[in-house]
Amino acid sequence: MTKETKLISAFPGVGKSYLFKNKGNKIILDSDSSKFDKKKFPENYIKHIKDNIGMADIILVSSHDVVRDALVANGLDFTLVYPDKSIKDEYIQRYKDRGNKDDFVNRLEDNWDRWIDGMEKQKGAKHIKLQSGQYLSDVI
Repeated sequence: MTKETKLISAFPGVGKSYLFKNKGNKIILDSDSSKFDKKKFPENYIKHIKDNIGMADIILVSSHDVVRDALVANGLDFTLVYPDKSIKDEYIQRYKDRGNKDDFVNRLEDNWDRWIDGMEKQKGAKHIKLQSGQYLSDVI
């Protein structure tokens, strides 16, 4: 029997890794886009996602715009989970608390508004906007 699989595209710091570690890999597949050959990206990443549909209840996928656009182009329904733009400071602290390197934290800090705006404008997805103190595990 094939499982119905939900694709969740989630912003950094919303709790993907926490959810994966606490729900187990039979329920959730955490597809880390950084592990894929960038010369063939995002096609290889989308193929990986398609190959795993039906194998897990939830597949956590990258929130990069090229991935979101490729999901839409491939007719793959997904839910986009991201923080409200107003809680930037909370997220910057989350990144620091979990030990992210300064360049990662600075890149998110510098691009926050643009990246959140892009998510808010994303077509072809169900949107869930997290409020202060909320995590992915609170909404799925």
